[in-house]
Amino acid sequence: MNTRILVMLSLFVGIGAVLHAILPPFFLGMRPDMMLAMMFLGIVLFPKLPYVLILSLATGFISALTTTVPGGQIANLIDKPITALFAFGLFLLIRNTMNGKFAASVITGIGTLVSGTVFLSIVLFVIGLMNASFGVLFATVVLPTAGLNVALMLIIYPIASKIIKRSRIVQTSTIQRYSA
Repeated sequence: MNTRILVMLSLFVGIGAVLHAILPPFFLGMRPDMMLAMMFLGIVLFPKLPYVLILSLATGFISALTTTVPGGQIANLIDKPITALFAFGLFLLIRNTMNGKFAASVITGIGTLVSGTVFLSIVLFVIGLMNASFGVLFATVVLPTAGLNVALMLIIYPIASKIIKRSRIVQTSTIQRYSA
């Protein structure tokens, strides 16, 4: 594993943690998970399975430490690796058919919906209210979070890909293939 890539991924996790901590809760203590956008950025910029696994575990652990949702600790530890592997698979499917910025946004939007679904299912199961308010929580927290994450990705992906190209963290041919 490349140490420079691991440092960059840790910066993404740190930025995501700060974004996650400063946003106020939307509904019942649930706040938008901006760490997801940074996790998806890391997956799109460094699409290798070992990096995806490390990134998902780090993101899940930090999210579990900073969550304000009852039962969210367990849910974050389960949700992030599942979501990361799903997003990685989705990226492998669409990387050759879409522009880098739009592929990153599509992965972010769909990945956030998957993450929210898994997270809410686990939280409601842990709390014991399995069918109580999934639809309300999905509509009031997950959908706005997906919109915020897509908007963030549209802004941050071009900036991050240019920084990575200029700093030569990885071979430029890898990044050029995925960005436009």
